[in-house]
Amino acid sequence: MFCTNIHLKILFLFYGVCLSVNIAKAQENEEKSFHPHHQIGLSINHVHVFEGRNEDGNREVLSLPAWGLDYTFQFHEKWAIGLHTDFVIEKFKVEKVYANDDEKETIERSYPIAPALMGIYKPNENWSFLLGFGGEFAKEENFFLTRAGVEYGYELPKNWEIFGTFSYDFKWNAYDSWGIGLGIAKNFGGK
Repeated sequence: MFCTNIHLKILFLFYGVCLSVNIAKAQENEEKSFHPHHQIGLSINHVHVFEGRNEDGNREVLSLPAWGLDYTFQFHEKWAIGLHTDFVIEKFKVEKVYANDDEKETIERSYPIAPALMGIYKPNENWSFLLGFGGEFAKEENFFLTRAGVEYGYELPKNWEIFGTFSYDFKWNAYDSWGIGLGIAKNFGGK
């Protein structure tokens, strides 16, 4: 009889622990369940252009200051779309490298704005891989662009996030640029 009582107590203790663990896991899963949300981000960037030209017309790698303003809608745990816009805040000269050899020319760009509609894949909470299309607009000339990028975000309290970003812009019939930046973002609606 004594053994049976101990066995019953151990059995009840075991079931109690299992039930507690299952309840804790269910609460954890409820807390981590996905909800679609919006995000607005602002970043300070440097855009680098290998085909830059100095005042004498000589080749020079340019490092240009820029701002990034990003809107993202995450509609699935691993997928999002967004409008990511870069604002270069300088005038500069660049050689169009994708023109044929007979027509290579140096062009001036005045404070170009480059929005792109991005598809975003998020394999986990922190990393995002981006690919999209858009344009670079300046008073001199506009170019179609393809943008690829990688971002790493770190969640802060109250739906804030800091992130690092790297992107590469292929400007059709013009030149390429790549950028690196650091930003802060705010999540809205259900995260």
